[in-house]
Amino acid sequence: MTTSPTASPPVTGLIYVSRLLTDRAMRHLEALGAPLRIGSESPPNRAELEVGFAGASAAVITLTERVDAALLDVAGPQLKVIANVAVGYDNIDVPAATAAGVTVTNTPGVLDRASADHTMALILDATRRISEGDRLIRSQQPWIWGPRMLVGLDISAGATLGILGYGRIGRAVARRAQAFDMTVIASSRSLAPGTVENGVTFVDTPTLLAESDVVSVHTPLTAQTRHLIDAAALSAMKPSAYLINTARGGVVDEEALVQALHEGRIRGAALDVFEGEPRVNPKLLTAPGLVLTPHTASAGEATRDTMGILAVDNAAAVLAGKQPLTPIR
Repeated sequence: MTTSPTASPPVTGLIYVSRLLTDRAMRHLEALGAPLRIGSESPPNRAELEVGFAGASAAVITLTERVDAALLDVAGPQLKVIANVAVGYDNIDVPAATAAGVTVTNTPGVLDRASADHTMALILDATRRISEGDRLIRSQQPWIWGPRMLVGLDISAGATLGILGYGRIGRAVARRAQAFDMTVIASSRSLAPGTVENGVTFVDTPTLLAESDVVSVHTPLTAQTRHLIDAAALSAMKPSAYLINTARGGVVDEEALVQALHEGRIRGAALDVFEGEPRVNPKLLTAPGLVLTPHTASAGEATRDTMGILAVDNAAAVLAGKQPLTPIR
């Protein structure tokens, strides 16, 4: 970790950056001319995080950093803003930050398309068994084309996609699924069952689980959504259905998912996020019909640049006495 102060900064106060951002975002940060304390590419441990926060006026962090009341105490009263390089902010104790007078921001909107693209890629991968075929080839097992070989779901032949959580990313996924001729249904806290919007029909969650060929999760992780997809929810799905999760790992009960896959209660699944991330439940590695990616739904070049720049701009705005661009309400 290094500290690199410069003279006459346009914003007041030290900015701590917990992890290296993309090159473009780092250049944007350095152009502020503010004193910087910069971590490495790897996530900081708790001791490193405390050193980083101590005396900082702003902290630009990622979803791997946990910010609790004790860390806020270590930071000191001069801390004005925590800028999370993510849409979700379950890694931050927002009530504790608010009580300490610290503004918390996130990066909504800028990663919708990349996350939706990745979701659609996982849907195609899981339903057409692409990774499974790749593993077969690489294993050098003998194979020959056959009518029953690696047969999957034709999503464009009338398959129904159910979207749990119809926010920005959910809407973007719906548009992509419609381009593949899927029927799209969704559940939402703000739209009543029976509502139709842009070709998407809204239903209650039990109906969505029962009728969908693919269920895609896009809810934030809260006390209410933790293990929303549990054994009962998986049992309510079609035996031929697939589960996709690019939201937060804790929304899915991984033990229940593993059991459902082994018992054939659903046909397959794809996960980009995990409950104990970066630790991955070893039972997932041997579950049948499961595609895994390492939390890379937002990993488009332009998207990661924009996420970092928005977080930096949020921190700079607060330090300059202005309103942040995307505060958490």
